[in-house]
Amino acid sequence: MTDPRSPARRDVLRLAAGAAIATLVPPAFAAAPAQLMRKIPKGGEAIPAVGLGSSQTFNVGSATADRIAQREVLKLFAEQGGRVVDSSPMYGAAESVIGDLAAELGVTTKLFVATKVWTTGRDAGMRQMEDSFQRLRTKQMDLMQVHNLVDWKTQLKTLREWKAQGRIRYIGITHYTESAYSDLAQVMASEDIDFVQFNYSIIERAAEQRLLPLAQERKIAVLVNRPFARAGLFDKVRGKELPPWAGDIDCATWAQFFLKFILGHPAVTSAIPATSKPKHLLDNMQAGLGRLPDAATRERMAQLIAGF
Repeated sequence: MTDPRSPARRDVLRLAAGAAIATLVPPAFAAAPAQLMRKIPKGGEAIPAVGLGSSQTFNVGSATADRIAQREVLKLFAEQGGRVVDSSPMYGAAESVIGDLAAELGVTTKLFVATKVWTTGRDAGMRQMEDSFQRLRTKQMDLMQVHNLVDWKTQLKTLREWKAQGRIRYIGITHYTESAYSDLAQVMASEDIDFVQFNYSIIERAAEQRLLPLAQERKIAVLVNRPFARAGLFDKVRGKELPPWAGDIDCATWAQFFLKFILGHPAVTSAIPATSKPKHLLDNMQAGLGRLPDAATRERMAQLIAGF
């Protein structure tokens, strides 16, 4: 989801150490930094722990002028060692924008492209997925997910067939709200899937009760959406300074603080914050560098935010 920016984040960004945030595209970034990598449990392939969502942020027009920010975000994302880009036909023009810009930048094959099927019926699902392949300009999708569990039994059957044919590498399911956790858990426990995607943040922790342990038990990779709880987190810390001990886990901004809390959980494979602002993209990517919090520190972080 879109990550709204409060004055608090802007102030911290201005003071943050690190040329990445201050200058956007320094020559030193020609070589990708060593991003934190996490293995996909089924197969062992490693992907970066910080990815890129596209809900709202990549739903723009087809003119070059309409896509300037998105082009820079995708360019910087690849330069920073990012790979996982998540989209959906539900996100308007996002798939087309990602596909066009990735081809223009020459990074299509460097990305781990994830999208979704979001319709009912076998034929409709197949048509929609074919459209996604064309928009994203790929012959093989890295990850296809059943969006919000819509007609999941029908769509998963097709996904398995396409995976067997080599058209899809991994399959999964998604949702974005706690009210769907019971349904997600049911599918996770009963079906052979590679990925699950759901919301999780420092103030939305219900996934810790069942979904994250179940993902570990069933060896399912986890993508985290809404890592900033929409506007909730930046609203809570508006006007607040990072605690001095945030430096112990290499945090320079609140965004890094929030993302490192998520990445500190061993069941999380990748968090996918969405943005159309290059400066915020670089800020987010810094969360994939340096130290992560242990369980005790994560609780300390959560208690701090709960007290605001």
